[in-house]
Amino acid sequence: MSEPQIVTLGCRLNAYESEVMRRHAADAGLTDCVIVNTCAVTGEAVAQARQTIRRLRRDHPAARLIVTGCAAQIEPEAFAAIDGVDHVVGNAEKLDPATFRALADHGLARVAVNDIMAVKETAHHMIDGFGLARAFVQIQNGCDHRCTFCIIPMGRGPSRSVPAGEIVAQVRKLVEAGSPEIVLTGVDITSYGADLPGPMTLGRLVKQVLKHVPALPRLRLSSVDQVEADEHLLDAIATEPRLMPHLHLSMQAGDDLILKRMKRRHRRDDAIRFCDEVRRLRPDVIFGADLIAGFPTETEEMFANTLDLIESCGLTYLHVFPFSPRKGTPAARMPQVDRPAIKERAIRLRAAGETAHARYLDRLKGQRIEILMERDQLGRTPQYAEVHVDRHVPVGSMQWATLGSHNGRRVNGTVHA
Repeated sequence: MSEPQIVTLGCRLNAYESEVMRRHAADAGLTDCVIVNTCAVTGEAVAQARQTIRRLRRDHPAARLIVTGCAAQIEPEAFAAIDGVDHVVGNAEKLDPATFRALADHGLARVAVNDIMAVKETAHHMIDGFGLARAFVQIQNGCDHRCTFCIIPMGRGPSRSVPAGEIVAQVRKLVEAGSPEIVLTGVDITSYGADLPGPMTLGRLVKQVLKHVPALPRLRLSSVDQVEADEHLLDAIATEPRLMPHLHLSMQAGDDLILKRMKRRHRRDDAIRFCDEVRRLRPDVIFGADLIAGFPTETEEMFANTLDLIESCGLTYLHVFPFSPRKGTPAARMPQVDRPAIKERAIRLRAAGETAHARYLDRLKGQRIEILMERDQLGRTPQYAEVHVDRHVPVGSMQWATLGSHNGRRVNGTVHA
């Protein structure tokens, strides 16, 4: 091994930050190391991080092993205690070029993790992209909310936004380099702009990006907290065809009492009303959502309200999380649901999500739609449906195709000559 190997676990923001680290490592001349960018969203994610670290140590016995990311930020000493870990690096430190220069010079402390809550701004990082099809741009980091189940604010710190001008410049650079689709990402992107001077919101940012980068074919948003969606975002959804008609919503539950105990800022009717309004503005929009199964105190009746949300909101893509108590969060101290019940409810949620997804794919049969090719013979519609096409076409190209049958996961498409 010569160039560093970077293993990314977790969210799209981690994927973006891994590319930042890759560039910093190359600039510093860092060699012969493995960097693990961990996730801490659930207990299972932390366990996966530990397993990955141990496997990588076995596979690369001579390389330096560096652990970073949210799990490392939250539990630095625990990860430093894993046999074979050479360095533990915090979430702020991993994006600092000086960290990689110190690693290259063997001058970095074994545990380099500072107080993430003291970080007051998100540095802007220019990257060249992630491949030929899609690139991510970080617009925000951190979170000021305190949902009772969530440990992520302890790993990411307070909400802080990248200035709009720097985001526009980054998007323009990526488009000029050939990226046809840009995804705006962060920890809580609908809180974007609150810490910046002047009236700046996610919706205003979307409009600025589309206005100042007219060559951008597709703009996509990562997870959206519907209660924070501003009027400019709704207007952009209604009027900007280059803003993709696919919103992934941070819903978490469909029962009002559970939402209150989660310390969410919306109620069931708010979620339904938001989906109805957005669908009125953009009839071709498709919704995904994060849902938690088995939150503490959840009864079967409460769970049924979450299950029903799939139909009430017309959800198509689900990310289902079996509740996992995280030490240090209020939810970990609440009366817990039995693990078998949590597992069974998660299975039912996923099954309902698969049924809803298949039903949506049924509706696509016979439609002629433009897809973006992401891999060989695999592309995505504007609504994020995966399409397997009947011939080899260039990755990163836009292709018109007629959609046909599906296997429940992806739909088949015939590319037009």
